[in-house]
Amino acid sequence: MKEYKMRRGEYLEERIPDLESTVEEYFGPITGTEEYKGSDLFVIAEPDNPVFERVVAGAVAYSGKKDKLAVEFHERDVADLGPDELEAAGDAVDKKNDFLLEATGRDAKSRRKSMKRAVEDDPDHDVDA
Repeated sequence: MKEYKMRRGEYLEERIPDLESTVEEYFGPITGTEEYKGSDLFVIAEPDNPVFERVVAGAVAYSGKKDKLAVEFHERDVADLGPDELEAAGDAVDKKNDFLLEATGRDAKSRRKSMKRAVEDDPDHDVDA
């Protein structure tokens, strides 16, 4: 599960007031929920795009901090995809990036930089491991 923070001064509930319907628009009908760090996340067991096997997404609430977006994409192995499904792979990448941009206000490059800084700032992270 990856967690994404919003841009400074922005909040997830302001960026996406109805997270449930937004998740459905991007990935397909929600089939259930899954608990993660005390928050219920939306589960899409049969996403619209055949590249995704399963998608889990939602807001994770932290006491005294801004909510973060938690997302986990379960994708099929590229070797298992047929020719028609390979065409859907590009659309799957676009859907992920568009959803994350809408939710966080950060593009892929900015999200990578932020995650890299988080790893560098983590004193428990052993670079030599």
